Amino acid sequence: MLRRNVRLRREYLYRKSLEGNERALYEKKRKIREALQEGKPIPTELRNEEAALRRQIDLEDENTAVPRTHIDDEYAFATEKDPKIMLTTSRDPSGPLQQFVKELSIVFPNAQRMNRGGQVISEIIDACRSHDYTDVILVHEHRGVPDGLTVCHLPFGPTAYFSLLNVVTRHEIKDKKAVGTMPEAYPHVILNNFSTKLGERTANILKHLFPEPKPDTKRIVTFANQSDYILFRHHIYEKRGGPNSVELKEIGPRFDLRPFQIKLGTVDQIEAQTEWVLRPYMNTTKKQKFLGD
Repeated sequence: MLRRNVRLRREYLYRKSLEGNERALYEKKRKIREALQEGKPIPTELRNEEAALRRQIDLEDENTAVPRTHIDDEYAFATEKDPKIMLTTSRDPSGPLQQFVKELSIVFPNAQRMNRGGQVISEIIDACRSHDYTDVILVHEHRGVPDGLTVCHLPFGPTAYFSLLNVVTRHEIKDKKAVGTMPEAYPHVILNNFSTKLGERTANILKHLFPEPKPDTKRIVTFANQSDYILFRHHIYEKRGGPNSVELKEIGPRFDLRPFQIKLGTVDQIEAQTEWVLRPYMNTTKKQKFLGD
């Protein structure tokens, strides 16, 4: 299993290293296609390569015309099987953190909690790979308050690091009768205001934590971006007054996320390349939005 993981990782890195060349070749083919469609002369810098590029264009179809990226490799099988998530915490978790992780295990379908014990991160990742887990979620705390969330996609990454703010668990809501029980049906996922390239990347990481729901399910999970803070809300809806009357009921938990780093690798790979990081000087750019408008 170890040799297989090393081989798969090496093949993934090799395909990723070829992306620059494939993108440059794609741009050349695109210019030639546009020139032929519009009846314009071939660009001067491509005239020596025109014959070879046109032969490649003739052999392409709709699946091979656009080059694949490492993002395609990361989530290549996301639609073929449901996600399988391992939830764990930092060492010696407090009671509030254990309660929060217990509720998260119901929020994410097909999630399983694991006591961290004395295991190191590399041991957890290896065990999850061997048991076909698709994601590992690590929840951290500071003095009994959950303050960090790490989402690691297997087997190649990416790994997204989030700050965790304003956590309100179900047992902290006073009106427990109004909250009711938490259904375990696959939820509809609503992603709001992830319009930038980084926002689409973050939304892609979050949405693949949930399987495809049934059309008639009444459970809704919302990730709404407001000024680069992702608000998580969990509702069920009912149509008591007919199809034109929809009544929402929040069932918790409730928390906010703020991404501060995305790495092109798993959480145990220290040498993994950093795709994006929130630098300290970025905090002075008050008007700049990284995830959406």
